[in-house]
Amino acid sequence: MSKRYDLIVFDWDGTVMDSTAIIAGSIQSACRDLGLTVPSDETARHVIGLGLSQALRHAVPDAPEAMYEPLVARYRHHFLAQDQAIPLFEGARETIAELHEAGYSLGVATGKNCAGLARALESSGLKRYFHATRTAEQTFSKPHPAMLFELMEELAVSSDRTLMVGDTSHDVLLAQNAGVDVVAVAFGAHPADQLLALKPLALMEDFAQLRAWFKENA
Repeated sequence: MSKRYDLIVFDWDGTVMDSTAIIAGSIQSACRDLGLTVPSDETARHVIGLGLSQALRHAVPDAPEAMYEPLVARYRHHFLAQDQAIPLFEGARETIAELHEAGYSLGVATGKNCAGLARALESSGLKRYFHATRTAEQTFSKPHPAMLFELMEELAVSSDRTLMVGDTSHDVLLAQNAGVDVVAVAFGAHPADQLLALKPLALMEDFAQLRAWFKENA
């Protein structure tokens, strides 16, 4: 059966790597360190996927401007103490390897910075499978379409042959703003009802479902 897509772009945190709780907890711990309002779990999870500075401004909107730089530093302190031990979601490695073997171009579009993504790709052993990546440090943060536009240009793939996979409304809106099909996953940062309200092509409960969807539809 002929392929529907040539390029599949994955978000990273909450989609490939099971890092949602650690990211949210690191945001909350950084706020406690500096005596700032500690965001709820829901708020801390909602900003995952945005660039770090943008995420912290959304999560802690009442912080004085001068506090955001030390807040970034404290977040990184807490996150980096744990990031080497963050696991991939079950089935992620096998699915990504299978897509690579089948000849798809694979990309990453993430709110991480370049150093953070490089560490994650190296520690997870997935670096060899991805052909191109974009971070919020390199271009506009989600849901601006620049990440996907740049990946499609770099890999010479049109929007109608590209698929985005992500766990947040930021990912779904990124794809829709770029004119790209999108599949959402319900095991990351944003709740299923929030994702379904944006009408992705499908909503997957785990990587087993996602892998089956790829075989049937991609």
